[in-house]
Amino acid sequence: MTSAVVRELSAELRGFREVQRLAYACAESVAAQLKPGVTEREAARMQREWLRERGVRDWFHLPFAWFGDRTAFVNFRVPLQFFPTNRKLEAGMPFILDMAPVHQGYTADIGYSGCLGLNPVHDKLLSDLRAHRELLLREVRERRSLREIYEDVERLMVRQGYANRHRAYPFGVIAHKVDRVKERRINPTLFGFGTQSLKGLASDALHGHRDGWSPLWSPYKFSDHPPQPGLWAVEPHLGFRGTGAKFEELLVVTDSKDPQESAFWLDDDLPHVRRWAEGI
Repeated sequence: MTSAVVRELSAELRGFREVQRLAYACAESVAAQLKPGVTEREAARMQREWLRERGVRDWFHLPFAWFGDRTAFVNFRVPLQFFPTNRKLEAGMPFILDMAPVHQGYTADIGYSGCLGLNPVHDKLLSDLRAHRELLLREVRERRSLREIYEDVERLMVRQGYANRHRAYPFGVIAHKVDRVKERRINPTLFGFGTQSLKGLASDALHGHRDGWSPLWSPYKFSDHPPQPGLWAVEPHLGFRGTGAKFEELLVVTDSKDPQESAFWLDDDLPHVRRWAEGI
């Protein structure tokens, strides 16, 4: 059975794929409306409103937007710097839209990199991300430890001449596990994160600690174990001076002994994958 058949047969995976496609459709719609003078806060609000109009009432985290050198997390030191600011978009400036909606109990966490006009450096970053997507899948299928894979991704970035910007995230994570979320009538957020999703992540962390694994994919010792079956939101983030680019999408890890079924990207019909297929 091929991974494509696995995806088609699993109603559970279809639910995750649908919300991921919804999130990417939001990113493409908002990106098409961006123009000089729009602020990060306005771009984040545009994402929230677009998704709420389509039934989203809960979040793993609320939408983010980063413009200019903030796409490379230049001088980021504390978590509050990740939140949208009044930075205005300018011609030729890169941007990243990042959102994690929960819809009908299914979670997505996506990152969309774009640029307002021509920017050859940004184009090169986007093209070079392709090798990271291939490396991640190959080494997960080899059942390498998360920590080893993280180090290999970082080495590839260095060979390409880039800085690892996902090291700036809390715990330096390149990915985290996602799960189903119970649907509730009221869905509060805490510091921009949905409380139901945080409870799920905390539960995974508690169980994982007991069983020797972590729901956070980091460069640290607690990630020194093979990938745990489930869905992982993976986001390699390249930086070159004041320009950053990343993708973020769901990787499915199973306990199958067949390498092709043991891990696969949930969806290959995504903006960055189409871009590579078209040779852009």
